[in-house]
Parts: sequence; C-alpha cells; structure tokens
Amino acid sequence: MTVESTAARKPRRSAGTKKSPSPKPELVQLLTPEGKRVRNAEYDKYVADITPEDLRGLYRDMVLTRRFDAEATSLQRQGELGLWASLLGQEAAQIGSGRALRDDDYVFPTYREHGVAWCRGVDPTNLLGMFRGVNNGGWDPNSNNFQLYTIVIGSQTLHATGYAMGIAKDGADSAVIAYFGDGASSQGDVAESFTFSAVYNAPVVFFCQNNQWAISEPTEKQTRVPLYQRAQGYGFPGVRVDGNDVLACLAVTKWALERARRGEGPTLVEAYTYRMGAHTTSDDPTRYRGDEERVAWEAKDPIQRLRQFLESANHADEGFFAELETESEALGRRVREAVRAMPDPDHFAIFENVYADGHALVDEERAQFAAYQASFADAEGGK
Repeated sequence: MTVESTAARKPRRSAGTKKSPSPKPELVQLLTPEGKRVRNAEYDKYVADITPEDLRGLYRDMVLTRRFDAEATSLQRQGELGLWASLLGQEAAQIGSGRALRDDDYVFPTYREHGVAWCRGVDPTNLLGMFRGVNNGGWDPNSNNFQLYTIVIGSQTLHATGYAMGIAKDGADSAVIAYFGDGASSQGDVAESFTFSAVYNAPVVFFCQNNQWAISEPTEKQTRVPLYQRAQGYGFPGVRVDGNDVLACLAVTKWALERARRGEGPTLVEAYTYRMGAHTTSDDPTRYRGDEERVAWEAKDPIQRLRQFLESANHADEGFFAELETESEALGRRVREAVRAMPDPDHFAIFENVYADGHALVDEERAQFAAYQASFADAEGGK
C-alpha cells in the first residue's frame, strides 16, 4: 500500500471543525501580577519563614541584576562586548530559584543565567570577560558551585545529570540544578538527560525557563503539550510555576530540591515567563513577534509585582527604594569601568589548542592572519 493511499484512508477533519481547546495548565502562583498574595496549600510552607528583610533582599537581587544586564547590553552596543544575551523579564525565575539553593548544591547554567550567578556570588564583571573574548569563563566553578556558561544548547543537562549521579553514589545529600530554555527542550541531549536521571533516580532539578521564544520559534511550534507535562513520560514529576513570581519560583524550587535530597529523584520545573528583549544583541525580535505581546507581558513585570507587594504590606519605604537606586547606579558604573579596563582579546588565541601537536595548515593560517593584522598598522603609519 502506498503512502498516498494510506493517508487517503485516514479520517479528515472538516474545514469547519476546530480542535477542542486543551485545558489550561495549572500554574503555581503566590503573587498576582498586581502584587497581591495568594495562598497555596501545597507550596506556602516553603516560604512560610520568609521575613520582610528576605523580601527586600529578593527585590534588591532582581533590581541589581536588571541594572547589570542593562549595562551589559549598552556596552555591547558601544562595541565593548562581542555579544550579550539579556535576561530582561526573567529576573524572578532566576533569583527565586537561585535563592532556593544551598551552598553545597551545584548549578549547571546556560549562557543567560546572570541572576543565578549573582545568587552564587559570582562577580558580575567576571561574566563579561567571555563576551568580550578575553577569557573562557572568568571564574572557578568549584569556588561557587556554579559551572561555566554553556553555549552548546542543552548539553549542560547531561553534565548535570552525570554530576548528580556521581554525588548520589558518593552518598552526599546535596542536589544539582540544570537550567535550560524552551528551545533546548527540543534537543536530544535534554531527552537523554531525562532518561538517565529517571532510571538512576539522580538528585537533579531541571529548571526550564520557558520565555515563549526559541530565538524566533514560538513554543507552540515545538510542543503540543505544556513542557512540564513531558516529565510524565519519563516517570518523574513536572510542575509549571509563574516565572514572573519570585516567591512562587522560590517555593517550587525549594520543593524540588528537597525531593532530590531525600532520594526521590529528578523534577522538571517549567518557569512560565517571557523574554522581554532580544534573544541576544544580534537579534531583532520585531521581525517575528508583535509589540502587543510584549506590552501584555510588561503588565506582569516581576520587579514591579514584588514592589507593589512590599508597598502594600508596608515592608519597604521610599528610603529603601531610593537607596537601592543609588546602589544600582553605582553597580552600573563599576561594571562599565571594569569592562573598559579589560585588555583587548588576544587575536591569535584562536590558533592555539586546535591540534595537540600543531599543524602546518594552522601555521599557514596564523601567518596569513598576522599579515592581515599588520596591514592595519601599515595603514596607520602611512597617514
């Protein structure tokens, strides 16, 4: 039987028949977009001991992370960085999950987890060396239990799973968290990670920041079900959390990490959020998405949401916000000065470590590049 005849025998939906709408996925939320506290019987206990000082700390984390991110974007536009991947709009997902971690937990990031890096004590200026081309990361992963940024999409989930399997064999009671995006969820490495972590009951939390767009590809082009539901097929729980709600992200991540430490295996957390800016500074999102979508998500801004709650609960006054604004501007200046003080990248570093014992072709290319670089000096001298 031919493919055509098989297809012809399949029942077809008439042009006027619509698919029945899928039920709306459950979303864990503790703070509404208007900053109102809502109760959740399952997750409230994970933030029951949070104090007004803790809440102000979460707000400070998000504000300073956004300020650093904005400064990095400006530096790239001014030619000081080769590229930058902004986290704008995803501060709550990163700060909430980052503050849920213990010091002995281990983090495997992608290249956008600037807020998590902040929570792990990595100096913001160290993040920028790689994007300027002067180093391959800039920090010791074991000093902060925060791995170097991973550019290859999805591969860090395998690294995290292997590490988690290792610490489980060592008898440690710590946990591992792997960050990735909705685009990476379509990668084979992520699927393999889910399989291995489930089979070996690895103490790992897969934290997916679903920011709606894998560069220009919307989530609905990648999956027919909400991403968190994929965990069911691998035999471990998945949960969707409001990724713009820092309290909910904190609570859900704490829950997932505690499961891992108790030996109950992996969890998939889908933080449902939105990428407010471009995928990177080389991207123009106006070419593939409408402005009305961005405006709708601006009303759910994670920082404004927590500020409204702080103000309504009298947990912060104008003095706090003014002082934080001053601190924010000081951070921007420090980052700007630090980047401009960095050396220029070594133009010839790209030829190192290509082959263990060297290669004639690489030597030839290095010589050609040296002549090309020298031509600029000759041109300057001729003026």
